[in-house]
Amino acid sequence: MPVKKIECTAEEDRRYHNTWKLLKNYRDVVWSMELSVEYIKSEFEIEFETDIDSFLESAYCAGADLGGTRLERHMRTIERSNAMLKLVNRSVTLLRTKHKHGEKYYWILYYAYLSPQQMDNFADMLEQLRPHIQDISKPTYYRMRKKAVGAMSSILWGYSTKECNDILDEFFPKDVEFTELTAN
Repeated sequence: MPVKKIECTAEEDRRYHNTWKLLKNYRDVVWSMELSVEYIKSEFEIEFETDIDSFLESAYCAGADLGGTRLERHMRTIERSNAMLKLVNRSVTLLRTKHKHGEKYYWILYYAYLSPQQMDNFADMLEQLRPHIQDISKPTYYRMRKKAVGAMSSILWGYSTKECNDILDEFFPKDVEFTELTAN
């Protein structure tokens, strides 16, 4: 008896779970990073009567060890969040410049998740998208957004979809050794 394929939305599909969560939290992480940086700068100016860049430069020149301090823990948190943001931004750039629908997907992701300000309503978002995607409708938007997040997932987490494996099997049959293919 054939197995019935169960359709699920992108939000329910486990392959996209991390990407949806990451994108949905992007604005909050950016905002939190900006606040953290400003907090640490003002704390330094109050406590040490100097800006953080001057302090760190003199501390490193003097060979000071900041390990284990509250400052070091706070800076590591900022560094980790910043690395995650850089990963997302590089992935978005790669999607935009290399994917066959990259420009359209970029604008959908930008207005849905990446722009500094969230759109007030769906109609405003569609209006912003119209210069980039002709004749976009609500169903088209949701279909393209799902594909954009899927493409973003592939960049972030690697290609592991069944379709990609089927294509690779065509080029590299399982019964042929890789060394046999490269020897010719």
